[in-house]
Amino acid sequence: MSGCSSGPLGDQSAMELRSAVRSAVERELVDAQRNPASHQISRRDSASELGLSERVLEQLNSDYNPDHYLPGLAPDATDPSDQIAALLGTDLNDRPTAVVGVALERAVRASIRHNLDIQIARFGPALREADVVAAQAAFDWAFVSSLEWHDTDQPRSSSSIPGFGGGGVVVSSDQRVNGSVGLERTFLTGGRFSVNQRYGYTDTRPTFFGSTATPDPSTAASLVVELNQPLLRGFGSDVGRADIRIRENAERRAIAQLEQSLISTATSIENAYWDLVGAHRDLVILTKLLERGEEVRDDIRVRQVLDADPAQVADAVANVERRRADVLRAQRRVRAASDALKVLMNDPRMPVGGDIVLQPTDSALDQPISFSMLDAMTTAIDHRPDIREAILSISDASIRELIAKNAKLPQLDLTAQLTMVGLAEGMDDATSDQLEREFIDNFMLGLLLRQPLGNRAGEAGYRASRLERMQSVVAYRKAVQQAIADVRSALDDVVTNYRLIDQARTTQLAAAEALRTLLVKKELGQGGYTVERLNLELGQQASLAAAERGEVQALLDYNRAVARLHLAMGTALDRNRINFVVPDANQLLDGESAEDLVP
Repeated sequence: MSGCSSGPLGDQSAMELRSAVRSAVERELVDAQRNPASHQISRRDSASELGLSERVLEQLNSDYNPDHYLPGLAPDATDPSDQIAALLGTDLNDRPTAVVGVALERAVRASIRHNLDIQIARFGPALREADVVAAQAAFDWAFVSSLEWHDTDQPRSSSSIPGFGGGGVVVSSDQRVNGSVGLERTFLTGGRFSVNQRYGYTDTRPTFFGSTATPDPSTAASLVVELNQPLLRGFGSDVGRADIRIRENAERRAIAQLEQSLISTATSIENAYWDLVGAHRDLVILTKLLERGEEVRDDIRVRQVLDADPAQVADAVANVERRRADVLRAQRRVRAASDALKVLMNDPRMPVGGDIVLQPTDSALDQPISFSMLDAMTTAIDHRPDIREAILSISDASIRELIAKNAKLPQLDLTAQLTMVGLAEGMDDATSDQLEREFIDNFMLGLLLRQPLGNRAGEAGYRASRLERMQSVVAYRKAVQQAIADVRSALDDVVTNYRLIDQARTTQLAAAEALRTLLVKKELGQGGYTVERLNLELGQQASLAAAERGEVQALLDYNRAVARLHLAMGTALDRNRINFVVPDANQLLDGESAEDLVP
């Protein structure tokens, strides 16, 4: 609403418009205002329903936790990057994969500094700033000067003199040099003022029958002061500054678009980061699943001397090979997610064409947040760039309505002109004659009135401008409504995905307990190493891997939902501690980097 407090929306005639804008916000906040308090999201602990002892839970969290799988899968490596590199195998050039760790904060800040979409968007405000200066320059003083040289030989008829003869065609010849210097300016009121000092030098060459002027050569000096001022149509500073205001709004719109680009990029980089986290965790889980499957496959092969037939062995081998294929696909997803993150970061130290694979060093967070629906909605209305753009569209439409209303008036222009002249043989004497006001060549005061009959063009333009302003208000209401819907949807996702974490974790614990129990019975000899029991173990391994992947997905979905919430509220930059600074044209022309956008 603060964006509507100045300019055309601040006029008394716009009271109805401001009321419509205000009511559009109030209508969407009615329900939220009934419950303005902040509260923390919560979930129940359904894992307790499994009835597991503390000792069993400790074992499950130690032996069946994907966080602890990686060292065992790459026992020859101690560094996490080397361990992941061992799981990834070789790169496209059949060399050991190079892995570099990256934190979420570093990824976001690198994208703000180097992302190409942001680099393109940074030019927008500077370009629009130049447009504003160009519009303001229309009211600057301008120096005008001219110089002309004429050499004329003009034939004309002559009169005969009785007794002296004459008559026929004679030639009139002269040389003239005309020059002027002056200043002119357009005023905010729509008027145009000019002052010009003019000089004309004339040298007439006499003919045989012609007469000679005196003085010859001669210099004429004239000072011309002229004012043209519209009194109705085109009058007033509001009309005169209309183009400046529209261009200022365009500059503000470009700033809002730059901020939106930053917010979108920060959110995209966070989503890409969580995609990379998910791809890495998926690779670890599927590699562990393959390792477990290979152990059971070997057990079934050993059973060939007892009760395993070739079909059962072949089925176990096929099961393992499917898991191996899943690992290959997981390796590809890791490389794809790494490349996608590198594209967004555009870090020169990590080119997209390089073979480096990024490894996330931050894990998805499992922490509840507190929120107030009213605060979230009002924050979105205050901070979202698209809301500001909608307000600027209303301002533009109001400015155009003001211009169209003025254009309905008749054209009534005042013209005033004063000319003082001097004539002498030399320039100094001519100027002295002029300044002493010995002659006033011309003093003119006039009015020009023009009004189309019916004035249909003016009325149609004004009607169209009013419709455009009404349309912009509806567009603003839609933008507010969309912002509210985005906030509600994001909050719903946050709450739902936070609760789903508990369900996914309980499912994972249950699947882990089922596999652990099966293995304990296997070690105790309860049920033996029958092929059926080993196939059951293979199935239980797959169920555990699916549950582990489901828990990872729930965690990632929750973190993505939090990122979408800040995107919906327009606070993604504040959340990532990014200082939004608009670069000016001089910074861009000097080739400065985007470091000023990040503290």
